Amino acid sequence: MYTESKKTQVAEYSLLQRHFEVNDQAIRLHLTNPVEETLLASIKTELVTFLRERLQCEILLEGVVLKTESKKMIYTNKEKFDHLAGKHPAILDLKERLGLDTDY
Repeated sequence: MYTESKKTQVAEYSLLQRHFEVNDQAIRLHLTNPVEETLLASIKTELVTFLRERLQCEILLEGVVLKTESKKMIYTNKEKFDHLAGKHPAILDLKERLGLDTDY
């Protein structure tokens, strides 16, 4: 397979392992960032030629960058407490009853 021939090129191999959609003769490869678009462009001609020879039909290949939600990292004690209090409101009651300070 084509993917196996790219095992030595880690970035290309990883790209070829991504989820994809097939609609008629179009293949949409899901990408996570614009850098992967450049990588796909570098192997696109070779990959499409390989697929056309194997499948004996016209194939179109496109990369689609999917937007992902970035999670806010929790660093400080206050942020950690607020995160836990959002999940478990009883922690706020406990903090008030015991007179705790989250910034210490």
